[in-house]
Amino acid sequence: MSEPLARLVFPALRWRRGSFAHERARIEQALAAGVGGFILFGGNREAVGALTATLRQVAGRPLLIGADLERGAAQQIDGLTEVPPPAALGALDDLEATAMAATVTATEAAAVGINWVFAPVCDIDVEPANPIVQTRAFGADPTRVAAHAVAWIRACQDHGVLACAKHYPGHGRTTTDSHEGLPAVPAARAVLEASDLVPFAAAIEGGVGSVMSAFVAYPAWDATGRAAGFSPPILGWLASRGFAGVTVTDALIMGGALAREGEAEAAVRAVAAGCDALLYPRDFAAVIRALDAARGRELPAARAEAAVDRLRAAEQRWVARPPAAFDAEAHAAFADRVADRVLRLLRGDRPRLGGTFRVSIVDDDVGGPYRVGPREVFEQTVRLARGPAPPGAAHHVVLVYAEPRSWKGRAWLGERAVEQLERLAPAAALVVLFGHPRLVAQIPPGPAILGAWHGQPLLQRAAARWVLEVGG
Repeated sequence: MSEPLARLVFPALRWRRGSFAHERARIEQALAAGVGGFILFGGNREAVGALTATLRQVAGRPLLIGADLERGAAQQIDGLTEVPPPAALGALDDLEATAMAATVTATEAAAVGINWVFAPVCDIDVEPANPIVQTRAFGADPTRVAAHAVAWIRACQDHGVLACAKHYPGHGRTTTDSHEGLPAVPAARAVLEASDLVPFAAAIEGGVGSVMSAFVAYPAWDATGRAAGFSPPILGWLASRGFAGVTVTDALIMGGALAREGEAEAAVRAVAAGCDALLYPRDFAAVIRALDAARGRELPAARAEAAVDRLRAAEQRWVARPPAAFDAEAHAAFADRVADRVLRLLRGDRPRLGGTFRVSIVDDDVGGPYRVGPREVFEQTVRLARGPAPPGAAHHVVLVYAEPRSWKGRAWLGERAVEQLERLAPAAALVVLFGHPRLVAQIPPGPAILGAWHGQPLLQRAAARWVLEVGG
């Protein structure tokens, strides 16, 4: 008897207003339909652990439960540990630190029932106008990216959690965010083979258990202009390199996925082309119906069975282990140490700030469908150490937040942020840039600039420690 194709489908569950309660009906329907698992967004340590245990108990079978944890488990789950973004680890170029970051991430993910981490990013950061990769990549050098990706993959999987190399065959050359539309990369396949594909080849050789395809077109490779996730020749390269794991789509809610057809039709096309798992459909029931209707027609039966077999194998290999205790203090201490090490003075000399200083914030990440992280951690850390700055503090520190964000649609600082910097920066003693180092080009002359990579609380605290050290 043929296996149900619902197993290929992985709906999203989101934390809202302090719980997953609003997802109850969706969970019941999805498990009754036979989905292969879920992708989780948000929550806290206790709630996520309880949810994943309940999901598996109700399902009565193995599930793959994943999350985007590129910057550690705390990227999604409160109460767990953050690690610096890949760009910071790549610039540090300490493979042991990268492996330890993956170990911390995998250990904590497993402790709350997550057995599939959608990381590491294997893209290369070669296009300054790229709006979505930036600090999510280990860097611009394919060899360095490959080395860090493999270190991350091996450490993650050695600790019992399935890793995922993304976004195959490389999102680094795009100037469009695939959340918004379908980017096209005109580079010839030979160029990709010599650069973008190097980290993916290394990941496969390093034993990665899953690969995420990009909703990006490569017309010099597939003249139809289909995104990689729908392209038999592009996906076929994975098999040619000996990859036998799970090929997963990027999120089906993305503009790049829906550029040519509706979600259900896109899902069928992705599986027929070589994808095994369908991530984050809005209407999972309609996707399942479309898969069942297409089986033996647009979706060859052998291809459908191969996808099910790969997922079954992954479920058995990466079965969730009973929650295990971990040393949260040791993890936090490691994260703080590596965060201190990745800070870089990008321009000027280390300033002497005196006993107190005032702080201004330039936030380039306001707006968009998802809330930004906390922006007050830097000031809270300083205040705890020094007390509040007096109104007439002699020195001025400007914090610039500029992260790669879904649907942000641009790589550079926006007009509003630039105008604020033109007003604030010339008289400042220091600018702390929580963003890609190349954004220094948009900061007016005058102040020293500390590169802190990303606005996550981990790096806000590290930047505050750095400033307090030079405060005198």
